[in-house]
Amino acid sequence: MSMDDLPDQVVWDILGRIKKTVDKNSVSLTCKRLHELENEQRKSIRVGCGLDPANEALASLCNRFQNLEKLEISYSGWMSRLGKQLDDEGLCILSSSCPFIKDLSLSYCTFITDAGLSHLASCSHLSALKLNFTPRISGCGILSLVVGCKKLMVLHLIRCLNVSSMEWLEYLGKLETIEDLCIKNCRAIGEGDLIKLGPSWRKLKRLQFEVDANYRYMKVYDRLAVDQWQKQWILCDSMLELNLVNSIISPGRGLACVLRKCKNLEKIHLDMCVGVRDCDIIRMARKSSNLRSISLRVPSDLSLPLLMNNPIRLTDESLKAVAESCSQLESVRLSFSDGEFPSFSSFTLHGILSLIQRCPIQELALDHVYSFNDAGMEALRSAEYLQVLELTRCQEITDEGLQLVGQFPKLCVLKLSKCLGVTDDGLRPLVGSHKLELLAVDGCPQISERGVHGAAKLVTFKLDLSWMY
Repeated sequence: MSMDDLPDQVVWDILGRIKKTVDKNSVSLTCKRLHELENEQRKSIRVGCGLDPANEALASLCNRFQNLEKLEISYSGWMSRLGKQLDDEGLCILSSSCPFIKDLSLSYCTFITDAGLSHLASCSHLSALKLNFTPRISGCGILSLVVGCKKLMVLHLIRCLNVSSMEWLEYLGKLETIEDLCIKNCRAIGEGDLIKLGPSWRKLKRLQFEVDANYRYMKVYDRLAVDQWQKQWILCDSMLELNLVNSIISPGRGLACVLRKCKNLEKIHLDMCVGVRDCDIIRMARKSSNLRSISLRVPSDLSLPLLMNNPIRLTDESLKAVAESCSQLESVRLSFSDGEFPSFSSFTLHGILSLIQRCPIQELALDHVYSFNDAGMEALRSAEYLQVLELTRCQEITDEGLQLVGQFPKLCVLKLSKCLGVTDDGLRPLVGSHKLELLAVDGCPQISERGVHGAAKLVTFKLDLSWMY
C-alpha cells in the first residue's frame, strides 16, 4: 500500500502526531499528497524577520495555509538591512486571505498603524489579539478593532506607548466577552481607567496589569474616578488569576476594590505594589478559599512615595490569614526588593512556617528573606508536600541548614542563587544519594562545580559573581 492509498483521516492522524514545525515542513516535501494535506491541516505558523518581501511572503503563506487559525509575527532583532517590515497592506492581505484566523500576535511591528489595525475588524472569528511594542497604534485603532471583533476574549497590550484614548476600554466592557486582559507598560493607561470595563469585570478570568515604574505616579486618580470605583459594584466572580506589577493600591478605590471581590481566585501575584496592606490580603484570603498560588514582592521604604499617608503594611497577619483560609495553597513566592527591610513590613519565620504547616505547599521560593534561617530549614523536614525549594539571597542559611535537605520528604528540586552562607560541605550529604531530580546553583561564591557533582540526577552550575560588585 502506497501513501496515495491511505484514507485522508489516517494521513491527518499521522500529521497530527508530528509536533515540531521543522519536521512538518520536511514531511510535507516527501510527496505531493502529504504536501496538500499538511497545508490543509496546518492551523498555526510563526514568522519573523525572514518574511521578505513581507507583504508578498505573507500573501503566499495565507494562500498555502488557508485554514490558519493562529498566526504570530515577531520582528524581534529586526534591522533595516533585513528588509521592510509587514505594514498596513499586509494586515489587509491577512484579513482577506485568512477568514478563519482566531489568534493573532504582533510583536515589534513598528510599521503598522491604526489604519492597518482597522482591517482586522473584518476578522469575525478573531478572539485573541496580542500586541507587543507596536508604537504607532493608538486608542483609535484599538477601538476600531473591538467594534468589529465581537468575539474578542483575549487582549494583550504590551508597551503600546501611544494607546491613550479609553473609549476602546469602555466599548470592550460593554461587549462582556473579554476573559483575559493584559496591559503592561502602556504609559497612558492607569489603574483608574480600568473602571471603564464596567460589566465585563464579572466575566474577566485573568487580569495582568503592569505599570512602568518610572511613570507610576503620572496617572493620578481624579475625584470622578474615585467616586466611580466606590459607587460601582465591582463583581469579579470569574477572576482566576490576578497579576499586578508596580501598581498603586489605594484604600477604598481602584484595584483595592478588586482584591476583596475575587471569590474564585486561584493565583495572585503582587510585585512592588505600593499601598498593599494587611487588611487587603486578609480580605482577599477570606474571599478566595480556592487560592492555589500566591507571589508577593514587597517594596522597601525607599520605594514608597512621600505623598502616601498610610505606609505599606504587610506583616505575618497576612500570611496567617492566607494559611487559615486557603487550604488548597500549593505555591508560595515571597521576595523583598532589596536587603534593607523596614521593620513594619517584614515577614518573620513564624509567619512563613504558618503557611507550610497548614497548607499543602509544593513549591516555596524565597528571595532576600533574611528571616528564613537554619531553623526554617529544620522546620521544612516536616513539610510533607514540598517538592520544589528556591532560595535566592537568603544569607542566614548555612551549611547546617542545607545539610537537612536530604531529610525533606518529597523534595526533588533545589535551586540556590546568590547565597553567601553555604559551601560544598552543605551539599555533601546529597552527593550520591539520588534524592534530587534537579539541583541548580547560580552565583553562590563558596560552592564549586566539583561540590555539586553527583548531588542530583541533573545539575546546573553557574558562577556569576557580578551581583556582588
